[in-house]
Amino acid sequence: MTPIDPKEAASALSEIKDIAQRVRQSTIYNLASLSMIMWGVLTTAGYLVTYFSPRHAGYLWVTVDAAGIVGSFVISALGYAKTRVRSFDFRTLLAFLLFVAFGLFASLWLGHFNGRQLSAFWPIYFMLIYTAVGLWVGNAFVVIGLSITALTLIGYFYVGAWFDLWMAAVDGGGLILGGLWMRRS
Repeated sequence: MTPIDPKEAASALSEIKDIAQRVRQSTIYNLASLSMIMWGVLTTAGYLVTYFSPRHAGYLWVTVDAAGIVGSFVISALGYAKTRVRSFDFRTLLAFLLFVAFGLFASLWLGHFNGRQLSAFWPIYFMLIYTAVGLWVGNAFVVIGLSITALTLIGYFYVGAWFDLWMAAVDGGGLILGGLWMRRS
C-alpha cells in the first residue's frame, strides 16, 4: 500500500466534505418541502375562506395555524424515523410561537392593520424567515422567500378586490410550488 500524499488527502477530504454538505442539504430540502406543501395547502384554504366568507377569517386562520403546527410535528416524527433529523421540535415550536406573538403585537397593537394589510403582512413576515434561513441552508429558500414577498407586494398595490384570491395563488400556491421544486433539488 502506497502512502497518500498531502495534496491527495486534502482533495479526498474536500470531496467528502462536499458530499456530506450535499446530503445534508438534500435531507433539509426533503423535510422542508413536505412542510411547505402542507402549509401551502392550508394557506390556500385560508385565503379562499377569507375571500368567500370574510367574517369567519379570524377563526379560520387560528385553525389553519393549529393544523399547520400539528402537521409539522407529524412530518417531523415521520421524517425522524427515516433520517434521524428532527425538523420540528419543542424549541422550534417555541421559536414559532415567539415569532407569531411578535407578529401579532406588531400588526394588531402597534400597526392596527386592516384585513388587507394583515393579508399582506403575514406572508411578508414569514418570508423574511425563509429568506434569512436560506442564507445558511440553501438558495431555494431565498428564491421562494423573495418571490412570494415581491408577488405579495405587487398584489397589494395592484390587484384590488381580488387580493385574497391572488394571495391564495401567490402565497399558498408559491409554497406548494416551492415545496415541489425543493423535492427535485
